[in-house]
This record gives sequence, C-alpha cells and structure tokens, in this order.
Amino acid sequence: MDMPVNVPVDDPNADTEWNDILRKHGVIPEKPPSPTPLIEEALNEARRLAHENRLEGRDLDELDELEDEEDEVFLEQYRKRRLAELSTIQKTSLFNQVFPLQKPDYANDVTEASKKAFVLVHLTSAIGSNIESRLLSELWRSAAQKFGDVKFCEIRADLCIEGYPERNCPTILVYRDTEIRKQVVTLKELGGEGTTMRELEKLLVSVGAVSETDARVLLRNGSGSRSSSPHMPYRSIRNSSNQQKKGKSDDDDDWD
Repeated sequence: MDMPVNVPVDDPNADTEWNDILRKHGVIPEKPPSPTPLIEEALNEARRLAHENRLEGRDLDELDELEDEEDEVFLEQYRKRRLAELSTIQKTSLFNQVFPLQKPDYANDVTEASKKAFVLVHLTSAIGSNIESRLLSELWRSAAQKFGDVKFCEIRADLCIEGYPERNCPTILVYRDTEIRKQVVTLKELGGEGTTMRELEKLLVSVGAVSETDARVLLRNGSGSRSSSPHMPYRSIRNSSNQQKKGKSDDDDDWD
C-alpha cells in the first residue's frame, strides 16, 4: 500500500516553478485569480461613465463656455438634447403652485390627478407653532414653482383625516397612478427642522417624480451652486417663532 508523501511547501500562493509543478499534479490547489483585473475593469468603467456624464447638470450658458474645451459636434448634440429636455419640462409644467385641498374634492384632485402626474400632499399641522409644518409649507411653495410637472397640494391633517395625530404632522403623501407610493411622517427622515430644498429634491428623485439628471435639481453628488442660502426659509421661520416667543414672554412680564 502506497503511503502518502508530505511534500514541503513554503508558501502555496507563491509564484514559483515548484508550486506550478505541485498545482499541475494536484498536490496543492490552483491559485485563486487575482482581483486586479476586476478592479481595473471597475475603475475603467467608472472613468468612462464620469467622462460621458461630465456635462450633466450644466445650464446652456455653461455649455457655451466649454466650446473651446469640448468636441464641437458632441457639444452641439448635447445642447440639442438639453433644449429638448427643457422644452418637455415647459410643456408638462401644468401646475406651478400649491393647491389647497378640500376633503370632498380629495379623490378627484389627488387620486384621479395622480393618473397624469405625481401628486404630493402635505398634511399640515393645525398648530401654528409647529415649525416643521411651517417650514415644509415654505419649501412646498418653492418646489411647486420649480417643478411645475409635479402637483403639490396642502390640507390640514385633522380636516382630511378625522383624529389624525398632531404628533405626526407634517406628513407627506406621494401619489402616482391612484396609489400612495411613499409616506413621510414628520420631517425627521428628511432632516427635521434643518430640512432644505436639497432634501426635498432627493425625495422627488427617490420616488421617481424627478430624474436625477434633471437640470432643475440644484445639487447632485455634492456639486452645484445656490442663489441663496438653503437654510433661509428655516432661519426666517425660526426667527419668527423666536420673536413670537419673546413677545409672549414680554406680555407675561407686563402681567407680573
């Protein structure tokens, strides 16, 4: 009976002639494939996509400034595509305002309307001191003017749903094709009292109401610019709230 022979192997993963012989005869297992080619392939694909999308998010003026840097034919094709996108946006911008809702009209103004476009409903607080609800109302107006192809609506929560908890306000309901696609209870998920247009745009993109390559989206992947501070509505609301509290405190002092 043949006895097994212990073959000395210093490092089975080493690239040596001796290890090649051992692998050939099945003494040691084949060396696993190197991950380097896969990594290089992934990096090359990332570079290719970055190059192809280098113009995404630029407006027409910025495209004009790139005439000396980019291929003229490619730049012209991209400019035409962007103009076509803007034309489509203009044609589908039917709303451009926040629509106040009445409960009897909810089915028609929201559920039925969602067959033609995304409909976002803000269930507002009945309490004026609810900062998140007041903040969302400000953002709602800005978003409605900017994304005219999305219908933004508002209704007081307790008038829409009897007994709806105040602690759940504000609540966002996203409708499409007569169904609720997403429900956001309070702004905690978006950023709380620090929620900005950027977080609201991320929500629009995540539900499919706006494309992530839409030229109207202010910030994508940490790039872009703003014409004003993203926290301006929040700051003004907080300042107003603080002034109200101060005024109330002063009034209380008068009664001391």
